[in-house]
Amino acid sequence: MIPVPLRRAGLVVTAALAALLALATPAAAHGADAPDGTDYRVTLTGLSPAPAGLTVRVVEAGARLELTNRTGRDVEVLGYSGEPYLRVGPGGVYENSRSPATYLNQTLAGDTSLSSEADPAATPVWYRLDPGRSVRWHDQRTRWLESSPPPQVSADPGREQRIRDWVVPLRVGTETVEVRGTLDWVPPPDAYPWWVAATLGFLAIGAAGLAPAGTTAGTRALRGVGALLALGGAAAVVFTVGRELDAGSAGIGGVLVGLVGGQIWALLTGFGAIAAGGYALTRREAADFALALAGACLAIFGGFANVAVLSRSVVPVAWPPTTARILVTLVLATGAGAVAAGVLRLHAAARTAPRPAQPVPTPR
Repeated sequence: MIPVPLRRAGLVVTAALAALLALATPAAAHGADAPDGTDYRVTLTGLSPAPAGLTVRVVEAGARLELTNRTGRDVEVLGYSGEPYLRVGPGGVYENSRSPATYLNQTLAGDTSLSSEADPAATPVWYRLDPGRSVRWHDQRTRWLESSPPPQVSADPGREQRIRDWVVPLRVGTETVEVRGTLDWVPPPDAYPWWVAATLGFLAIGAAGLAPAGTTAGTRALRGVGALLALGGAAAVVFTVGRELDAGSAGIGGVLVGLVGGQIWALLTGFGAIAAGGYALTRREAADFALALAGACLAIFGGFANVAVLSRSVVPVAWPPTTARILVTLVLATGAGAVAAGVLRLHAAARTAPRPAQPVPTPR
């Protein structure tokens, strides 16, 4: 019969593998197809002219523009041939099915095939998307779409430099409004120090699992790992909220709706780590298993799913990039460390568990 601690360790490994397989599915956790990080900075410099009640901003690390219209009039976003593409006004948000931009902007890469219906010269056919007054869309005019960097960046990748100025035209009544901005190359950071910090943290926390269970040192080690795992869970929650704020959610209600609708698993992972850490602090039975399982989920969904933050200069969070890297490093170290500590303690418990007595044969 397999000892209970060993079975629990096997469950931890199985859960971790299942989580890795889950990461192979479309990344609904981050909402739409926002990048996990990029080295191209999209900046909006202003509207020319700037009608009262009309606002535009960059969201999702530059992946989309967001327009909010409170002018009381219809505002049209013009497509790549100057045709009406989007319309936002008192009646809601509409999209022109005849505009090629409707299809090209469906993905971040802009590689969607055009419908036979697409014709920029045709009379617009409007379809209502939303009753609100805000719309977000990918716009190829604001981003660098090629897989290789521009020639000037290839010649000097270590220097921040302007790639181009961009303009997205709008129509407000009979007036043309230009959304203006810039696209810059920002050299990526060195990810090595962050990986070193995460590895050292993992080793230090994992080593706590070597403290003998049932002793004062073992109890302190268990509580220490629990406290650090809870800290890592809190870091994951903060990072997840930062992603939702960068995605354009406004107000507490908007953030909550976005978190529940698009990032629920990342949020649950963080809160699960906090709960498991608190469980370990109370020295409850099966705390080792809870630490290992919650740590595996935290490291995978909160840490490895966001490692691009360590090597990209522009990251999809509302906090400064350095803050984001500290949060991800903390998540990686505490999550992986809790897995190691929990598995070591489970293995030690399995080795010291009393074996069932063997029946003594009755002499004949």
